[in-house]
Amino acid sequence: MGVLPYIVAYVAIAVFLVACIARVLMWTRQPLHVRWELYPVAHEGKKAHYGGSYLEETDWWKKPRHTSLWGELKVMIPEIVFLVALKEHNPKMWRSSFPFHFGLYLVIAATVLMIGTAVLGLISADIIRGGFGSFLGWASYAFGVVGLCMSLLGAIGLLHRRLTHPDLKDFTAPADIFNLVFFIVAFGVAILHIVTIDRDLSRSMLFVNNLVSFNLAAAEPTAALTMLTVLLLGLLVAYVPMTHMSHFIGKYFAYHAIRWNDDPNVPGSRYEAEILKVLKYPVSWSASHIKGDGKKTWADVATEKQEQEK
Repeated sequence: MGVLPYIVAYVAIAVFLVACIARVLMWTRQPLHVRWELYPVAHEGKKAHYGGSYLEETDWWKKPRHTSLWGELKVMIPEIVFLVALKEHNPKMWRSSFPFHFGLYLVIAATVLMIGTAVLGLISADIIRGGFGSFLGWASYAFGVVGLCMSLLGAIGLLHRRLTHPDLKDFTAPADIFNLVFFIVAFGVAILHIVTIDRDLSRSMLFVNNLVSFNLAAAEPTAALTMLTVLLLGLLVAYVPMTHMSHFIGKYFAYHAIRWNDDPNVPGSRYEAEILKVLKYPVSWSASHIKGDGKKTWADVATEKQEQEK
């Protein structure tokens, strides 16, 4: 039983990485999406504050474009960390969603700190001795415990809201309930493990050290609660990127490929080629203004619309 938790952890990490890569490849290979083209666009820089764009310039297609990475970061970082849009549009949901997500960030930070401490220890044990090592240990403990508690409370709040709020009834699938229950059970067991047998995270730190150094020979017999904690957290890590919770990856594409993508479609550009390709796709949308029969293409639909307008 001493080696089994490490095998579970290695497999979970491998599945997580493969699933994340598969998600990225899937989204990068999707057809060209219909863009929002709603201003302001964050990367416009100085023009963004009043909703302007490069299209204001005369002969804009002849001029080099200048985009602002800092402008995007000023929007993305608060949105990722504090869920600004959710707070603005649905503050009641934000009260549970924010602690759930922010707690996850703290748990991830604690994990990174523990792995970083283990790596530094492999490089030189002297690096993590003394005050610096104590600081890393304290920070890992604080982030981990606070993060687990925040996420647990947030997940309970989200579950309660989905089960009781009538506005969410039509938007709640069985998978949503299962996902929240999964987090509640896994994080609840992790907190119980810390409270009962790992109050200073020494067991967890030893586990991470052995995991990073591949020192499975040093693995000791594992307590049942430790084994259960590793199993649940490992399954959770492997499970998340294979569900719609992989929006932590998809959000990048939603912003940069849909919401903020205002690259011009000029002759000879890659967008021109992609649009010509998409126009050949068959249409099965049977709405009265489209009348797709699975044989007509989007080019046919566009042509018919023009003829009607004429």
